[in-house]
Amino acid sequence: MGGDSVDAAGTTGRIWYQSFTDPAVDTAYFSRLDAYLRSVVGAGFEIAVAGIQPGDRHLHPITEFRCAAQVIANALSAEGAGYDAFVIGHFQEPGLGEARAAVGIPVIGLGEAAMLHALTLGRRIGLITVSPVFIPYHQDQIARHGLQQRVVEVAALSAEVAQFNRAFKDAREHARLREAFIGQATPMLDSGVDVIIPAGGYPMLLFAGENGFTIGGATVLNGLPVAVAAAETAIRLRRLNGTGTSRRASYALPPSQAVAEFGHAFPSRQARAV
Repeated sequence: MGGDSVDAAGTTGRIWYQSFTDPAVDTAYFSRLDAYLRSVVGAGFEIAVAGIQPGDRHLHPITEFRCAAQVIANALSAEGAGYDAFVIGHFQEPGLGEARAAVGIPVIGLGEAAMLHALTLGRRIGLITVSPVFIPYHQDQIARHGLQQRVVEVAALSAEVAQFNRAFKDAREHARLREAFIGQATPMLDSGVDVIIPAGGYPMLLFAGENGFTIGGATVLNGLPVAVAAAETAIRLRRLNGTGTSRRASYALPPSQAVAEFGHAFPSRQARAV
């Protein structure tokens, strides 16, 4: 037995994509993200994009922690609403382990999925994040995933969210950010990096229209479709042969009382795409 199950509407699976942005504040990004993800999701799959209010805007650990708690609550909400997979669409993916341990459906992290796929494309991987503030975050993330020997460089732009939002419409701003990105990537080539990942949804989406984007021969990997495809694969494998998250140790599911207590402290308050 195997294959995909299909509901009455012809849907193979439903994916919840959790952005860390506020759709009411970051409308330029959020509306494009929603349209882009709908354009790349596989046939038969549905994707719903949700944000957080307020969004992740202070670039500080306390904000990442607050958003992580909200993401875990929203993962529980997604499972309760019948979604088949949950994607954490923030490259640093705070709350990934906790969300994965909280729900029975697959939980995909944007950063983890992008870096793991990059390993199939080259030997040495570099990340370029949106702000120097995030460099230690990514260094910790690389170590947490055990990828120190392959993800060997982390650099950063010095860009504001407002610049990215302008760049979606302003060709000159787009060109400035692209030039700055190439400027950060070029020194990595000297150390043998052959895959470069824009470490964030904003730069991934900004460069998403560049088919086959390379810098000095190094592949620039857009992780957005990678994360969506990973969610689709996880859904299909679960239905095909029961492959799923191990519950033996790290991701053991919690008792119902623990879930109830968490839900009382952190109720789901997602902002959905419209």
